[in-house]
Amino acid sequence: MIRPFRLISILAISLLAVLAIFTPARADDAATARNVIESQINAFLNDDMAAAYSFASPSIKQLYPDQNRFFDMVKRGYQPVYRPGNFAFGRSKAAADGTGLVQEVIIQGPDGQDWTALYSLERQPDGSFKINGVQMIKAAAPQT
Repeated sequence: MIRPFRLISILAISLLAVLAIFTPARADDAATARNVIESQINAFLNDDMAAAYSFASPSIKQLYPDQNRFFDMVKRGYQPVYRPGNFAFGRSKAAADGTGLVQEVIIQGPDGQDWTALYSLERQPDGSFKINGVQMIKAAAPQT
């Protein structure tokens, strides 16, 4: 059995390791990342498959080798991203080695449910960012 103090120490060390990898994003990188995300969301809202797919990273394009498969995957599994209500950008964190960035987006799904979408963006050889994944976290229901 792990003692509580030891468990807290392990968790603290793990958290420090994660924070060492990601630091606050530079303002220009954060603005670029937000522009990429907003452009992709607008492409989804306009059913522009080609534009939405153009913002996906090479890794995502390997998993979904054509825009139709990609678009279907987003429609099925990421409704809040595909058809958002309101959305707002939160914190940005950059990888210490400059290879990527995580951007928090607070987003309301089409059913009114609030979500936090953690966008992972990957820096490309030309310096641009492409979306390499989105982790969706459902907001807790307000307590009454």
